[in-house]
Amino acid sequence: MPTRVCCCCSALRPRYKRLVDNIFPEDPKDGLVKADMEKLTFYAVSAPEKLDRIGSYLAERLSRDVVRHRSGYVLIAMEALDQLLMACHSQSIKPFVESFLHMVAKLLESGEPKLQVLGTNSFVKFANIEEDTPSYHRRYDFFVSRFSAMCHSCHSDPEIRTEIRIAGIRGIQGVVRKTVNDELRATIWEPQHMDKIVPSLLFNMQKIEEVDSRTGPPPSPSAADKEENPAVLAENCFRELLGRATFGNMNNAVRPVFAHLDHHKLWDPNEFAVHCFKIIMYSIQAQYSHHVIQEILGHLDARKKDSPRVRAGIIQVLLEAVAIAAKGSIGPTVLEVFNTLLKHLRLSVEFEADDLQGGSVGSANLNSSSKDNDEKIVQNAIIQTIGFFGSNLPDYQRSEIMMFIMGKVPVFGTSTHTLDISQLGDLGTRRIQIMLLRSLLMVTSGYKAKTIVTALPGSFLDPLLSPSLMEDYELRQLVLEVMHNLMDRHDNRAKLRGIRIIPDVADLKIKREKICRQDTSFMKKNGQQLYRHIYLGCKEEDNVQKNYELLYTSLALITIELANEEVVIDLIRLAIALQDSAIINEDNLPMFHRCGIMALVAAYLNFVSQMIAVPAFCQHISKVIEIRTMEAPYFLPEHIFRDKCMLPKSLEKHDKNLYFLTNKIAESLGGSGYSVERLSVPYVPQVTDEDRLSRRKSIVDTVSIQVDILPNSIPSDDVVSNTEEITFEALKKAIDTSGMEEQEKEKRRLVIEKFQKAPFEEIAAQCESKANLLHDRLAQILELTIRPPPSPSGTLTITSGHAQYQSVPVYEMKFPDLCVY
Repeated sequence: MPTRVCCCCSALRPRYKRLVDNIFPEDPKDGLVKADMEKLTFYAVSAPEKLDRIGSYLAERLSRDVVRHRSGYVLIAMEALDQLLMACHSQSIKPFVESFLHMVAKLLESGEPKLQVLGTNSFVKFANIEEDTPSYHRRYDFFVSRFSAMCHSCHSDPEIRTEIRIAGIRGIQGVVRKTVNDELRATIWEPQHMDKIVPSLLFNMQKIEEVDSRTGPPPSPSAADKEENPAVLAENCFRELLGRATFGNMNNAVRPVFAHLDHHKLWDPNEFAVHCFKIIMYSIQAQYSHHVIQEILGHLDARKKDSPRVRAGIIQVLLEAVAIAAKGSIGPTVLEVFNTLLKHLRLSVEFEADDLQGGSVGSANLNSSSKDNDEKIVQNAIIQTIGFFGSNLPDYQRSEIMMFIMGKVPVFGTSTHTLDISQLGDLGTRRIQIMLLRSLLMVTSGYKAKTIVTALPGSFLDPLLSPSLMEDYELRQLVLEVMHNLMDRHDNRAKLRGIRIIPDVADLKIKREKICRQDTSFMKKNGQQLYRHIYLGCKEEDNVQKNYELLYTSLALITIELANEEVVIDLIRLAIALQDSAIINEDNLPMFHRCGIMALVAAYLNFVSQMIAVPAFCQHISKVIEIRTMEAPYFLPEHIFRDKCMLPKSLEKHDKNLYFLTNKIAESLGGSGYSVERLSVPYVPQVTDEDRLSRRKSIVDTVSIQVDILPNSIPSDDVVSNTEEITFEALKKAIDTSGMEEQEKEKRRLVIEKFQKAPFEEIAAQCESKANLLHDRLAQILELTIRPPPSPSGTLTITSGHAQYQSVPVYEMKFPDLCVY
C-alpha cells in the first residue's frame, strides 16, 4: 500500500503530483483509475511544459515500486506513461521521453521476466511514435545491449525463455525503427551496434533452423505464429534491418554474419549459411548486391587456408548469392568474381598436388585421399559457380569472361597465360588445365551468337585450339565440347549425339540457315586451322570412343552451320585424307584407332552425302557402307566401338570396294555442278608452332637423314677427308639417291597442277610451313656447336650464306626435305 498523505499536506502539493497520485488506487488489483487518468491527460495536453515534471515524478514512483517489488503499481505507472506518450506530441515531450526511457531501462535491468517484457512492450509503443523534431542527444546504446542480451536468454523455464527472447527481438526491432526514422539514424549502423544486433537475430534464427533440418520444411506461419515464434520474428526483423540499409552502411550489416558463421562453425554443413545469404540478397536493394558479393569474396580470401569443406561451403554461398544477383546489378565485380574464383581454383589444385606428393602409407595415406576428395568438392563448387555466373551474364560480358578464362589456361612452352603455376608441377598443371576448360565449358553453355566470328574471334580461337594438340585425351575432349557450345547456334548437337550411320538424316529435323557472308569469311580465314586440328586430333594414340564421337560432331556442326559448296569439298578432302592416313599408318597407330578413324569417316560421309543430297554421291557412300557391313563391320562405328569387336590384322590387303574412292566421289559431285578439281589435290595440314608447344610429335619430323661419322678405329688412310662441306645442293643430292631426273619431272608436274587447281589458302599455308621448317632445321644445325667434338676427325664444315662454321660435331643429324620446287 502506498503511503497516504493528509488532506492539509495534500492541498499544498503541486497539482501535477496530486493528479499523478490520484491515478493509483489503494488496491493495485483495481487497476488504473480511468477518471483521474483522463484528468491527468487533459492537464498534460493543456500545460505541456509540465510534462517534464510529470515524467520525473512518475519515474520516481516507479523506481521506488520496482525496488520494493510492487509489480501492480509498476504496471499502473507504465500504463499511465504509455497513455501520456500517445496523447502528447509537442516539442515539450522531449524531456518527458528521457524520463520514460529511464523508467524502461529500470524495468529491463530488473531480474523479473514480467517487468522486462513490460518495459519492452512500452519501448515498442514508443518506437512507433513519430516525433515532430529529431533528438540530437538521445542514444540507444543501453537498449541495444540489453535487448541483444535478452535474445540470448538461457532461463530454465522454456516458456519464460521464449517469452524473453521474443521481447528482446521486438525490442531490437523497435530500436531499428526508431533510429532509422530519426535523422541521427546513422548511429545504429555503427559496428559496435551491428556486432550485437545481427548475431542476436541469427542466434534465434539458427535454433529453429536446426529443428527444421530434422523435421522438414515448416508450413507457412500464421500471424499468431509470427508473434510467438522467435525464429520467425527474428527473420522478419533481420529482413527489415537489411531492407533499411543504404550504400554507406551495407557492409557493417553483412560482416557480423560472417563472424557468427565462423564462430559457430556453420560453413560445414552450410544450410543455415545459405539460408542467411538468401535472406540478405532478397532483402537488400538490388543495386547493392555487388557489396555482398565482394564481402563473400573477401571472406573466401581470408579463409583460404581453412579446410576444403569450409571453403566449399563459402563458395556454395557465393553461388547462391550470384544466382540471385546475376540478373540484377552486378556492377564492377564481374571480373573480380572470376579472378578470385580462378585464384582459389589454382590454390585448391596446389593443395591437392601437395597432398598427393606428401601422402604416405597407412592412415596418413587415407587422410591424404580424404583431403583429395574434399579438394575435388571445392573445385566442383568453383566450376559450378563460374558456370552459373557466366551463363547468366549478358552476351557482351560473357565474351569477355571467355577471353579472361582462356587467358588463364596454361599451355606447355608458352608464357601467355596469366595464372601462376610454378608450384603445381606437370600433374597439377594438367589438373588446372582441365578445371579451367571445364569452367569455360560451363560459361559457354547456352551461348548463342548471331555470327561465328562473334563466338570464335581469332584472339579466342587460337588459344582455344592450342590444348587440342596436347597429349591428353580429356583436354582435347573439353576443347571440342567448348567449340560445340559456340558453334551450335540452332541446338542440333543433341540430335548428333553418338557416332553412328544415320539411315535417314531427314528424320533428325536438323535446323539450319543460309550461310551468311561473315560465316563464309570466317571459314576462308580459319577453315584450314579447324581442319588441321580435326585431322591431327583423329591421329592421337590415346583417343577413346568419346574423342571420335566429338570429332564426328565437329565435322557435322561445321557442315550444318558453316558449310557452303567450297567448305563441303574441303571437308570431303579432309575425310579422304583421314581414310588414307589410317590405311598407310605413318604414325604407327594401333589397329583399334585405325578402324576408329575409318568408322568416323564412314559416319561423316554418310551424313554429308545426305545433307547435300546428291544421288550419285549418296549411292556410292551407301554401297561402300553396305559392303563393309557384310565384309568388314569393324570399319563401321556400330561395331568398332562395341565391346569385344574382332579387329583385322592389317588393312593393306582389303578390297578397294571397302574404301571411299576419290575419283568416284569427284565424278558423282561433278555431275551435279560441284567444282571438284580440288578433290584431286590431297589434303595436307598446315604446320605451325603449336606442334612443338603442345609436346606432341610434329608431323614435320617424319623425314630425316642420318649422317654417320666413321668410328675412330678406322685407319686414317681409309678416310677420304675429315672435313666435309655441307650446302643446300649437297643436301639435295643426299636426299635424291636414285632416279633424280624422273622424280624431278614428276615433282614439277605435281607442283604445276597444284598451283593451277589448289585454293590459295592451302598454297599459302604449305609455303609458310616449308619456310618455318627450313628455318627450324637450319637453327638445329647451327646449334650443334654446344657440344665439343669427340675428336678432330668427327667435324663438319657448315656453309650458310656468307658465313662458314667449322668444327661442328655430328652424332646424329635430322634434316627435312629441303627440295625447292
